[in-house]
Amino acid sequence: MSVVERFIHAVENKQEEILKEIVSDDYKFFIHIDDKVLSKRDLIGWCLSDSFTRSRSRIIYENEEIGVEHTFVTFANGTTPEAVLSVHRIEGGKIVSTETGATALQ
Repeated sequence: MSVVERFIHAVENKQEEILKEIVSDDYKFFIHIDDKVLSKRDLIGWCLSDSFTRSRSRIIYENEEIGVEHTFVTFANGTTPEAVLSVHRIEGGKIVSTETGATALQ
């Protein structure tokens, strides 16, 4: 199973140990809309929460340096669901950073 496949599976099944294994200790998740950067700890906490669900996730492209995935995200707070495109940088078999772009769905 590829790094991004493992990531998707771990997020959707709330598998903390897998997330700890495949996300780099120096991980950064860039949230451009809020001008924030999440750490590995922040990401894992968010993924283990009930604040969102993902569906129809698919990998568009992946090699040993980058992974691109698309998924639909629904938020527990009732905000508009989004189609999310994520780009994960990979080094040494671990995800070192993520940037996303999202489109609100009607």
